[in-house]
Amino acid sequence: MTDFERELSILIKARYPLIYIQTAEEGRVEEILKHLAHQHGKRLHTWTFTRGYEPPIPAPAETTSTRSLAPELEAITQLLRLQDDALVVLKDFHPYLSDQRVIRLLRDLYPRLQRARRTVIFLSPVLKLPPELEKQMTVLEMPLPTREEIAQKIQEILLVLKASQPEVRTDITPQELDELVSAAQGLTMDEIENVCARSAVEHKALKVEAILSEKKQIVRKSGVLEYYDARETMRDVGGLDLLKEWLRKRRASLTKEAREFGLPAPKGVLLLGVQGTGKSLSAKAIASLWGLPMLRLDVGRVFGSLVGASEANMRLAIRTAEAVAPCILWIDELEKGFAGVQGSGVSDSGTTARVFATFLTWMQDKRAPVFVVATANDVSQLPPELLRKGRFDEIFFIDLPTPPEREQIFAIHLRKRGRNPENYDLKKLARATEGFSGAEIEQVVVAGLFTAFDAGRDLTTDDMLEEIRHTVPLSVMMREEIEELRTWAQLRTRPASSPPRANSNRRARAQSKGNTK
Repeated sequence: MTDFERELSILIKARYPLIYIQTAEEGRVEEILKHLAHQHGKRLHTWTFTRGYEPPIPAPAETTSTRSLAPELEAITQLLRLQDDALVVLKDFHPYLSDQRVIRLLRDLYPRLQRARRTVIFLSPVLKLPPELEKQMTVLEMPLPTREEIAQKIQEILLVLKASQPEVRTDITPQELDELVSAAQGLTMDEIENVCARSAVEHKALKVEAILSEKKQIVRKSGVLEYYDARETMRDVGGLDLLKEWLRKRRASLTKEAREFGLPAPKGVLLLGVQGTGKSLSAKAIASLWGLPMLRLDVGRVFGSLVGASEANMRLAIRTAEAVAPCILWIDELEKGFAGVQGSGVSDSGTTARVFATFLTWMQDKRAPVFVVATANDVSQLPPELLRKGRFDEIFFIDLPTPPEREQIFAIHLRKRGRNPENYDLKKLARATEGFSGAEIEQVVVAGLFTAFDAGRDLTTDDMLEEIRHTVPLSVMMREEIEELRTWAQLRTRPASSPPRANSNRRARAQSKGNTK
């Protein structure tokens, strides 16, 4: 018995008259209620607007009134005729809870239900509770299926497929089952059945990719998050060896083995640094490295024009991310999204501050395996409470690339455009681009290609050197700001790259030892 079933059973046994269950999984709740009704010796009546009560509640023989009531009012008045111990389920009754007549009837009914052994359960995918009934109504939210329930469901589906569709591959390893379960977390039982049926038809096997495609639908329906198909890999990221190693060590941190080993799920990482140094590219590559879906939170979409809409949108974004978990939640340029938190009370009546507080609280207390990757350029605009330990696992500073990293970046962009990096003098190009960011190096390659295309020949090293001579890098235009950022980061963050002189110092020591011999 799950925690939800146990709590619902206790409420029924304790004779709670009115219970509101928020869920989209009607079938799953009905199965639980059938079991509990049998366990507690109660008769189960279910009402819908289209069918009324099933089974019907018998009318008294002496009833002679021909007056007809609206269906929702009739549904409440029929409860007064209940004689036996009963559980009554009212499906999708939330639109009628704003009717003052319904509210008054329920308030009149409440003491009678309290004295008798009867419980009325409102079943709805949305929570709409009038203030008049807040003290009388107990609200429960049906949780999504647990890992154990999902594993059992997938095994049942495999058994059915094995018997009915022998051409479908049903013999899977424990590791494959664990991957399928992880991918299916956040889906309802109906969604799991549908996506497994689709995967069986499309792939003749249960595939993680098919399940992840179903999660795209969840994200699209939210309207607040974007599902990002991560095409970038760590091979597209030049340098940043310390960041890559840190991420590699945590690659398997969301697996079953990591949980059994006692490892907590990593919370997230903040990538801070100079513009154009590959922060966003690194964030995208994490999804490919870990094999997880990536969601992008555009904070601008969170803020709405109606009172309370912004806070509701942030809660919706959090619920959606947790439903898709395990996943990567990417927030680009975090400081711009939450700019003005300090003066929020004056500028927007505290809306930004409340949205930010909701986000901070979730980051501190979240238990769902959602790994937050945030990027920022201007540390002065970040609220100090965001930077303290416990929000992120680590804060990395991404500086301008070192000479070896610039060589790697040139090689990556040349290779991307169908050129062999060995045909170019990468060391000369790296020396000439001192102070250039990765984005500026990419533009050097692109501009050189335009020059070569216009001249009707292939790209040369001289084409790129010529473009370098005509480029003023950001490190020159914003020298003071970058130095200030480096000074701040030196004692407060972890470097994403090895020190530039470490390799040369090791070579020098090796040469000195060779000379002494």
